[in-house]
Amino acid sequence: MSRSHVQTTTETPSSKHGMPQTAKPTGCEFPLDRRRAGILLHPTSLPSGTLGKDAYRFLDFLDHAGLRVWQVLPMGPTHEDGSPYLALSAMAGDPGFIDLDILREQGWLNDDEYPDHIHALHAARAGFIANADEAHRAAYRAFLDANAEWLDDYVLFMALRQEQGNRPWWEWLPELREREPRALKQARKRLSEVMEQLRFEQFLFSSQWHALKAEANARGILLFGDMPIFVSHDSAAVWTVPEVFDLDEHGHARHVAGVPPDYFSATGQRWGNPIFDWEAMRKDDFAWWKRRMGKMLELYDFIRVDHFRGFEAFWSIPAEEETAMGGHWVKAPGKELFEEFEKVFGRLPVVAEDLGIITPEVEALRDAFHLPGMKILQFAFDGSPDNPYLPAHHTPNSVVYTGTHDNDTTLGWFQSLGEGTRQNVLQTLHCRAEDMPWALIEVSMQSPACLAVVPLQDFLALDGTHRLNTPGTNNGSNWRWKFDWSQFPADLAERICKLLAATQRV
Repeated sequence: MSRSHVQTTTETPSSKHGMPQTAKPTGCEFPLDRRRAGILLHPTSLPSGTLGKDAYRFLDFLDHAGLRVWQVLPMGPTHEDGSPYLALSAMAGDPGFIDLDILREQGWLNDDEYPDHIHALHAARAGFIANADEAHRAAYRAFLDANAEWLDDYVLFMALRQEQGNRPWWEWLPELREREPRALKQARKRLSEVMEQLRFEQFLFSSQWHALKAEANARGILLFGDMPIFVSHDSAAVWTVPEVFDLDEHGHARHVAGVPPDYFSATGQRWGNPIFDWEAMRKDDFAWWKRRMGKMLELYDFIRVDHFRGFEAFWSIPAEEETAMGGHWVKAPGKELFEEFEKVFGRLPVVAEDLGIITPEVEALRDAFHLPGMKILQFAFDGSPDNPYLPAHHTPNSVVYTGTHDNDTTLGWFQSLGEGTRQNVLQTLHCRAEDMPWALIEVSMQSPACLAVVPLQDFLALDGTHRLNTPGTNNGSNWRWKFDWSQFPADLAERICKLLAATQRV
């Protein structure tokens, strides 16, 4: 197992206008130009939950199985509920992913027991200051220089949030909430040590993530990221530039994002994210979005844009509404935005999450920029021959899934079906009940879609008790699932490899 812990070029340099100078995808082959297969597994579901030995062992498994894509969820620092889709930053990484054993190998952390991860990271900074060689110190300086534009605001936001008892920023003192220069200058002086610690943690995350990515890419494995269209209201992103969000003078959201009633919820989903002030964003040619997209393309080989349909029209819910049912559709300037993206980044290695209520206008936006959409096999069996998720309706420019992080495991889904739907599944797939979930996995691999992605729970044939997330619920069980290496059958990699060979995905 080889890995480099020093990453000296972790960020795309910014110009004086804050825009990436070189952010176009590198390499001679576009990520979605040939048939591949991969696994959906967020790193929190690794036994350790970090970017250490379990992550590299997972790369070993992917390599042996012939799987060339590892899809993850958003990697940002989360709130207390652990949802990666409501991060405290649109740019930062979650320090919880930092692996302590790697820090011990580097000589920045001893073998002492620490009360928690936070104390260990503080000890690691002391070890870095005392023991780091010049290469690591230079890498740290380069990281700070390259990331100053977003990093300085992020660490100030997090330091203030801690000082303010983790209250949301719109409940802070008015001079801090409204970013009065004098108050911020005093805060930077008062909280300088906390901010330095937070900077160091972002350096560690970036170094470990890029080392893992380098190892994956050396094996021919691509990292497939996830970018939510909306950001958390209580985040550095909104506090730093409130003028590009629909907020009142006190920082409260006037309207929030969500979706109308759908497959997942009879009352819709009220996500609570503030919506964008698209007119304000137009004034500087969507600079905020360009910075964000540039960061995503630096972290991942290609990305899924969650809730892509929100770039054509989004469900705007008055903030005082308790459910999503009182919302309405509002047009968004998606075509203008993606034209600006192409000017900066060229052809975008982006997958459009086009699930839910999809109109011809959404499809036209997706197709105008040649973006693959998504096909979810668990949605295919309502009995309609026109169901777009049926394999007969798949196209090469799409990504097929048995299910996603928002679905039950395939075995759990199948076991929960009514008898009529279950029989429809078996008849359509020409299989027996005991063939699930592998029957659906095989269909995904046989699909003409350029990429087939299967959640690890399905490859391990796990039931619904291993589900990662149930949308619209907050009972403390979401985002908690972890696998154990003992759950892997001895012949699993070989079985997958043979299936990929038979379906031309090797």
